Amino acid sequence: MAESKPRVKVPKTAAKGEVITIKTLINHTMESGQRKDSDGNPIPRQIINMFTAEFNGSKVFEAEIEPAISANPYFEFTMRVPESGTIRFTWVDDDGSVYSEEQAIEVN
Repeated sequence: MAESKPRVKVPKTAAKGEVITIKTLINHTMESGQRKDSDGNPIPRQIINMFTAEFNGSKVFEAEIEPAISANPYFEFTMRVPESGTIRFTWVDDDGSVYSEEQAIEVN
């Protein structure tokens, strides 16, 4: 599997109380565990099973991910921005790998 690389799109600035749209994507093959290799052996399940977004340490979005999701999972959600801060995005893989990305947003 290629290295999983998260990408996020967050506005750099917003007005206090503004609702912003956040977009995230992570490159990942998302193997369901239901396919077999060329020798007929099951290919082990390996999916991103949890995604969270936290703003200044408070959870603003969470998703439990099941095997039926496509490769390279994409999430888009909105949030109201109360103050300047940092949004931390975290993806957790079945194998225990954790991928994270942070983006700052300034309230003007």
